[in-house]
Order: sequence, then structure tokens, then C-alpha cells
Amino acid sequence: MKKWITGAMLVAAVAIVQDSKAQSLGSSYKTALGVKFWPGAVTIKHFVAKNRALEGLGYFWDHGFRFTGLYEFHGDINGAPGLKWYAGPGFHAGVYNHRWGYKRRGDDEYYYYEEGDFSAGVDGVLGLDYKFKGAPINISVDIQPFIELADYPYMNIWGGAAVRYTF
Repeated sequence: MKKWITGAMLVAAVAIVQDSKAQSLGSSYKTALGVKFWPGAVTIKHFVAKNRALEGLGYFWDHGFRFTGLYEFHGDINGAPGLKWYAGPGFHAGVYNHRWGYKRRGDDEYYYYEEGDFSAGVDGVLGLDYKFKGAPINISVDIQPFIELADYPYMNIWGGAAVRYTF
């Protein structure tokens, strides 16, 4: 009986790996992990439905870190297999480990953030996502406007290009 259960588990594991491998080599994917350039982040994207994904971005720089979570709606672009548009809302939170955002007005100087200040706000995203057929590689480009709500309220736009490994 034990050998039968072990054999069934082995067959199930092989089937899952093969399905994952086949999916990562097609023109769609379930999960992808990689890096985003400008301003620089670790990114993971996971589809929770055929046209909806969650994306997490971890930004680490010399003046602190920031985590951004996005809920993305994806849509196919007709005539371009593997290419999708995406848009959606999100949030961010972070901490500054030293002063950032130096400004000078006459003889006065100040910083947007002091050491230990908390950062939080709302985000949006609009972009294009492409999965290479036959390779476990995904790339995307986007713009990511955000509104900073904590400490020093302001608006800005980030964005960039991501390269991810799909599985």
C-alpha cells in the first residue's frame, strides 16, 4: 500500500512539473519572478485568474526601502500572441533610514523625510506585458503614478521595465 501511495505522489509531482514547464514555455504564464529597472526593484507577479494578477515590488535603495502591491487587470492585444495590456490600483509603504529629498530655500534647508520616517500612499499602474513563446522569459514596461500620503504629501510617476523568469 505504501509503495502505491508513493508511486501516485511521484506521478502527480511529475505531472505538475511538466504542466508548469509547458506553461512557462507557452505564450502565457502563472507566476514570474525578476527585477524591475528604474528605480530598481525585485518583482513577483502571480495570476489569480486568467485576466487578473497580483504584483509585489520591493524597492531597496540607500535611503530606505519601499514595498508596493498592485492588483492588475490584464487584456489581450489582438494579433499579438503573448502581448497584454494591464492597468490597476495599488498601495505602497516604506521606511527611510536617513534623510532624503534635500531642499534649500535661501538660508533654510529641509528634507522631505528624516531618518525613520514612514512612507505610505496609493498607486496605479498602466503598462504592456510580453511573454516570449518557447522561453521562460517575460518582459514588461509601465508607468506607475502614485500619491504619497504620509508625512510630506506629493504626487509623482515611477515606472520602468521588468525582466522576469516565468514558472
